[in-house]
Amino acid sequence: MRILVLNGSPRKNGTVANLLKSVVDGIPNKYEVEWINVYELKIEPCVACMKCRPDQECILPQDDGHIVGRKIKEADGLIIGTPTHWGNMSAQLKLLFDRNVPVIMGEKRNGMPYPRQKGKPAVIVTACSAPWPLNFIAAESRGAIRAVNHILHYGGYRILGKIVNPGTKSRPQISKRLLKKSRTLGSKF
Repeated sequence: MRILVLNGSPRKNGTVANLLKSVVDGIPNKYEVEWINVYELKIEPCVACMKCRPDQECILPQDDGHIVGRKIKEADGLIIGTPTHWGNMSAQLKLLFDRNVPVIMGEKRNGMPYPRQKGKPAVIVTACSAPWPLNFIAAESRGAIRAVNHILHYGGYRILGKIVNPGTKSRPQISKRLLKKSRTLGSKF
């Protein structure tokens, strides 16, 4: 069984990456884990042609978006991490998801969406420089979680849990409590 980790942070050793590593540390040994640093990918932007819908794959020339889309399709679970950027996920992670709409969800002839990854487990991780409770009051962390959760919802993923680390500007260290919670979430796969 395979778990795919999507690190949507430009920092390979930043807070989000370290929280993702902690989730991975809790995953049972029976799983194979593949890690992708999304900011290393070469992905052209979606052109909204809508031609991907019946084919289940983007029709743009082959790039890393296609490769990761196939990995998402084949994975038994996802762990997605993103810093909070203006109350949303990182731009590169959004680009990856934009290019893989048909991998995540299908459309019936009447235009109604249906999930293509139904029942697969997922974990969402985010970090935000805004301190608690401002990160939730101003919808910073909440916005990033909501955006990723929205995509996973349409895909039919089963959310095992969410990790939110606020106030990283003034407190760059990750608390032991949050690291323990991350490992516990990993153990739920």
